[in-house]
Amino acid sequence: MIHPSAVIYPGTVIGEGVEIQAGAIVGKPPKLARSSTASRAELPALEIGAGAVICAQAIVFAGSVIGENAIVGDQAFVRERVTLGERSVVGRGSTVENDTTIGARVKIQTQVYVTAYMTIEDDVFVGPGVTTTNDDTMGRHDKAYALAGPTLRRACRVGGGATLCPGVTIGEEAFVAAGAVVTKDVPPGTLVMGVPARVARDVPEAERLEHWR
Repeated sequence: MIHPSAVIYPGTVIGEGVEIQAGAIVGKPPKLARSSTASRAELPALEIGAGAVICAQAIVFAGSVIGENAIVGDQAFVRERVTLGERSVVGRGSTVENDTTIGARVKIQTQVYVTAYMTIEDDVFVGPGVTTTNDDTMGRHDKAYALAGPTLRRACRVGGGATLCPGVTIGEEAFVAAGAVVTKDVPPGTLVMGVPARVARDVPEAERLEHWR
């Protein structure tokens, strides 16, 4: 079902049973600033997998792939060259920047900022208001400088309002407490909290994903 007020750019590939709600814009080409370091290569068409939902006033750029039964929430913003895995959710008002890969069954809550050049593996939970970053210099670098977003390993959880600094890795099944500022890698299966975040304890065995399938 495609709402009559939705904007569908030419070439967009729409799978069976896709729902595109009122005011959504899909397949939009990017308009880059002169100073942008993002690739200017020609983009393939946006692909939206079967059963996916693009909610009201969401914007999804060309060159991305939205997996089957995924949901892009109201007023969410998904840039170019993003892969969103099957049954994953991008919450209301959240932003996913360019060149980011998101696995299957990922839950990104409301008002999350997912920076460019990130990897989020399967079954990750990202709480509301989380901020991720990819540039230690805050724009004061030459073209040779490589931006590096965080990496979120399988089944890790990041609490609301946490901040993840450039290049950090959150280990498999790790837990980042709400409001933490993560400046270093988080070992798998550990819980970190505080500013800066420090390991407080291990994640209990009973909380591991295999017990909640």
